[in-house]
Amino acid sequence: MRKFAATTFAFIATTTVAMAFSQEELAHRTIERRAVEAVIWGIPAVNYDLMLQEMLRKTEGKPNQILYWSKPLDWHNQTLTPNPDAIYLMAFTDTRDGPVVIEVPPAEGGSINGNIVNIWQVALEDTGPSGADQGKGGKYLVLPPNFTGKVPVGYIPLQSDTFGGYALLRSNLASHSDADVAKSVAYAKRLKVYPLSQAANPPETVFTDAEGVVFDSTIKYDASFFASLNRVIQSEPWLPRDKIMIGQLKSLGIEKGKPFSPTESMTKQLEVGVKEGHEWLEARYDSGQIPFYDNSKWNYIGNPELVKSAQAGYDESDAYPVDLRGVAYSYAFVGIKRLGTGQFYLISLKDKAGQTFDGGKTYRLTVPANVPVEQYWSLTAYDRETHALIRNMPRASRSSQIADLEKNADGTVDLFLGPTAPDGKEANWIPTDPKRQFEVMFRLYAPTKALFDKSWVLPDVEQIH
Repeated sequence: MRKFAATTFAFIATTTVAMAFSQEELAHRTIERRAVEAVIWGIPAVNYDLMLQEMLRKTEGKPNQILYWSKPLDWHNQTLTPNPDAIYLMAFTDTRDGPVVIEVPPAEGGSINGNIVNIWQVALEDTGPSGADQGKGGKYLVLPPNFTGKVPVGYIPLQSDTFGGYALLRSNLASHSDADVAKSVAYAKRLKVYPLSQAANPPETVFTDAEGVVFDSTIKYDASFFASLNRVIQSEPWLPRDKIMIGQLKSLGIEKGKPFSPTESMTKQLEVGVKEGHEWLEARYDSGQIPFYDNSKWNYIGNPELVKSAQAGYDESDAYPVDLRGVAYSYAFVGIKRLGTGQFYLISLKDKAGQTFDGGKTYRLTVPANVPVEQYWSLTAYDRETHALIRNMPRASRSSQIADLEKNADGTVDLFLGPTAPDGKEANWIPTDPKRQFEVMFRLYAPTKALFDKSWVLPDVEQIH
């Protein structure tokens, strides 16, 4: 028996397995695969970091202040699918020195649709008429991780699990007239951001205007993606649900407390991985749309499974839709606590015939009468590749706020998209770049029941000749 065992062991010890890949090839393939997964997992945080870095590098804005655009957004704002029919304000919060207050004014003489999120863009709370203050105004208190202090009376506490985060605050417009824009900006400047430690005598909030700045936070699918991801890893605590990524990122050269300095060889592998990750995200984005209406080209802005998990703070015991999250934050930013209360979005990548939108062709959307909103509706065109406003266009949208928007006798509105306006339709026209493909989003602010019971139906965009 001993002789048989010894013979068997000797046979195993001297037998080699034929390997399809060399040790070096296996190491390279592992790096590339893990880079792909890091892209999908890390996009929400990288998306946040890119916006923060644009503020720090291109403006005088700083955390715990307010960055704003003094006019409705144009193509210079290259964030992902922004709204060009509101005054935009962003407050990047940093709670390393203690809780931070975001004070929202009552909805009197104006109103704010706002969302406060952590660096993973998980919604902590919504603000304004559709938020926790219900339009009465409120003092939102962003708390650092593991906060054990006492929350003062009169504050709306928001426990964050990251030190960083931001608030996206939209000051609503009655119209795009100069007077109404100025009024909306003046109302927005009633917002306040300050440390809780100075609440007894708050310092004046600093506002920095980013109007005209090429504020480009589109996702860069190159090695710089991992530099952004490394900044996040170095500055934020590991969340329990994400600790599986510690070893994965270490193999890519990203490790807490250590510099990220990939070799030339590693950089090439990261480039291969991030490009594959980009292709994977694009393929899922294109094929994974869920129609809002039966047989429609209008789709939910976010997969319902993702929305459910995000609103639970990704704290469900049996769900963590990282793939769906990665896709969502490749074309959008911010998290919404009560999606469908303050705003709702429909997105379309293809026309009625099922063809991708071509910037060299002309299209029409007939918006039915009695759009189910209490505030306003709008249609916006975005660059299909970058998911940002189409560069160098004089405008990006048309909305019910536009005073000279032409209506048909039955109350419907015909909107046109294309490289040139149809004769006499300039007021209802959204320009497109003839060299680029595009996608469209229909926004409904303060939507009402007829949208959700689908008694009001938005038809597909169709090409016209």
